[in-house]
Amino acid sequence: MENLQISEQQKYERALRRVKAISGFYRHLMIYLLVNLFLIGIKFFNLEQGETFWEFSTFTTAFFWGIGLVFHGFGVFWTNVFFGKNWEERKIRELIDKDKKQKWE
Repeated sequence: MENLQISEQQKYERALRRVKAISGFYRHLMIYLLVNLFLIGIKFFNLEQGETFWEFSTFTTAFFWGIGLVFHGFGVFWTNVFFGKNWEERKIRELIDKDKKQKWE
C-alpha cells in the first residue's frame, strides 16, 4: 500500500516538473518575441537616409537567441527521443538495485 502512495507521489512530482519546464519554455518564447520585436522596431524607426533594414545585423540577436530557444524547446519537448519514456525511473531503479547489491557483499 505504501509503495502505491510513493508511486503516486512520484508521478505527481514528475508531472509538476514537466509542467514547470513547459511553462518555462513558453515564458522564454514570450520574452524572446517581445524583446526582438522591440529591438527590430527600434532599428526600423531609426533608419538613417540610405540605410537598409534587411541586413544580417538587424536580426543578429533574434538569430542567435533563436538558436538557444530551439535547444530549449528540444530539451523540454523532445527529451524522450534521446532517453526513452521511462528512462529516469529505470535509471533510479538500477542505481537502487546496485546500491542494495553492494551493501550485501
